[in-house]
Amino acid sequence: MNSLNRYAPHALGLLRIVTALIFIIHGTQKLFGFPELPPGGSLPAAFTLSWTAGVLEFVGGLLVLVGFQTRIVAFILSGEMAFAYWMAHAPKSFYPALNGGDAAILYCFVFLYLVFAGAGAFAIDKDSRG
Repeated sequence: MNSLNRYAPHALGLLRIVTALIFIIHGTQKLFGFPELPPGGSLPAAFTLSWTAGVLEFVGGLLVLVGFQTRIVAFILSGEMAFAYWMAHAPKSFYPALNGGDAAILYCFVFLYLVFAGAGAFAIDKDSRG
């Protein structure tokens, strides 16, 4: 198992990149309607809570993607996802599988992990390169 440890920064970097790519899509959907919104959905008005979430998801996702100021940005995004879960999902049901909050919980804890672990490999941040 010790031989796998040398790949840990690379695995962390891949986790960061894939998470960011998927997260960015949530922001582009809110801000630009891409990918297509669900039937009956509409773009949020500027400076509303949903619009602010879209900006955080898009800009924060881009910063995490390239690994720039990863710890700080990940802290903010972890908080955003905790807020999103408790405000939008938890009131619907106690169970994440029923309230649609699975992704928010996972994002919250992946970003929280990045706060402590850093960006891993393939990042602009110098303190966390693998």
